Amino acid sequence: MKFFKRFLLWVWIALGITAVCTQCDRNNTIEDKLVFSSDTVFFDTVFTSVATITRDVRVINPTNEPIMVDIRLAGGQLSPYSINVDGEAGYEFHDVVIPARDSVFVFVRALINPNDQNNPYLITDSILFSNQQFVQQVQLVAFGQDAHFILPDHMTGSMRYYIVAHEHEVVHWTNDKPWVIYDWAVVDSLGQLIIDPGTRIYVHKAGGLWVYRDGNLQVNGTVDEPVLFAGDRLEPFYASDYAQWNRIWINESSHQDNVINNAIITNAAIGLQCSAIMDYNTDHHNKTIVNNSIIHNNADVGVLVRSANIELNNCQISNNANYSAVFQVGNFSLNHVTISNYSAHSHPSLVVGNFFDNLMLNESGEYETVYLIGDANFNCRNSIVYGNRLEGEFGTSTMNEAQNNYHFDHCIVRYDNYDEHFSQCMNKDPKFVNNSLQDCNLQENSPAIDAGSSDVGFTTDLLGRLRNGLPDIGAFEYYPVDNELLRRLLLRK
Repeated sequence: MKFFKRFLLWVWIALGITAVCTQCDRNNTIEDKLVFSSDTVFFDTVFTSVATITRDVRVINPTNEPIMVDIRLAGGQLSPYSINVDGEAGYEFHDVVIPARDSVFVFVRALINPNDQNNPYLITDSILFSNQQFVQQVQLVAFGQDAHFILPDHMTGSMRYYIVAHEHEVVHWTNDKPWVIYDWAVVDSLGQLIIDPGTRIYVHKAGGLWVYRDGNLQVNGTVDEPVLFAGDRLEPFYASDYAQWNRIWINESSHQDNVINNAIITNAAIGLQCSAIMDYNTDHHNKTIVNNSIIHNNADVGVLVRSANIELNNCQISNNANYSAVFQVGNFSLNHVTISNYSAHSHPSLVVGNFFDNLMLNESGEYETVYLIGDANFNCRNSIVYGNRLEGEFGTSTMNEAQNNYHFDHCIVRYDNYDEHFSQCMNKDPKFVNNSLQDCNLQENSPAIDAGSSDVGFTTDLLGRLRNGLPDIGAFEYYPVDNELLRRLLLRK
């Protein structure tokens, strides 16, 4: 943990990562009158039946005057919790007096059946303390289904986290039960997290998985048992919530390639981010390799790469709200990738640039925005970049101080300015099976069929089907059958 903690606060501010934590420690702010023994009450027992588990929170009045407050559950009588104040159980209490320099205990009980598969994995509410001068709250978090729960045990600034793999530690996440992350799960430097086929990983609001610099991630999904990364709200209402959690964030490494095989990454603010936090020299970096994966329905960017190296093979990146993929400074290789966006979006689906802006400490000890500039080397083969944006789905961002080298070979790209950067490419509708359902299999009259280069070297497609001697462009080889497997993957929860 020492590697991670050494730079944590600086990195967090410098990268400007927002919405990290849903609750912050408010005990020392001027407007707050009460102090709590904890700002969050966790019910961390793995339930085996309908649970009646009690926890308590101490409410402290640090002032020299008595304070009168109303205490109530935000969820009211519909809450799965009940509270007890001064020996009386209920949902709402008025005019509770906390004497000067004294405290009261509020006891909380959770009434949850963990075997009810209709429950979300995390069931939350809050206790509100209010009068005419202030409103404060204590969060309540319980587990609605049986799973492996990753709960924060450290806090730096506003970020709460748990180290899942320490220095020189190898940790396996198995598929026996789902894994639920509350706030951030961190792989520390020289630690390794291995995720087995079929593992389901659900992340609570604003949390994520962070592979710190020189940490390592190995995701070992298969075609039949992909690994799922998604938000923890499983109700149909949340299916269109594309910002349920933060991101998978992988930092620079000279230790070992990070590998993600057969994964589904969905409903995050950013699906996958690979970015350096200290060493911006990409020549010294290993790369992240993503194979046979679907990254879709993310609120900001599907894949964001900054000062890092990445290789994407047989991947579908679809229906991400702002950008599907952004590559800025580094070495980027895309082979048989389908980037598709038929939702409302004002930006190009794919952007390649040789700079990005960041917050850095200046000589005065203050943070200021600076531009980090470096060569971008982007090579895209046998791939599709298409959508409904009339202005095109490819864009560049360039500063003259560095090279912005990009090349498309045997690709379909919705773009009007083909030049020397495009070889054997076409701007034609690829004719996906169903744009609204994100089924990017090819129709029988697709121009992508047999139009790829034969020397790219991938003998199977995203679904494990054989490619012929003239491979099709994109993540999917054409097969004249209705493909239910892809639909199950796209809908998988």
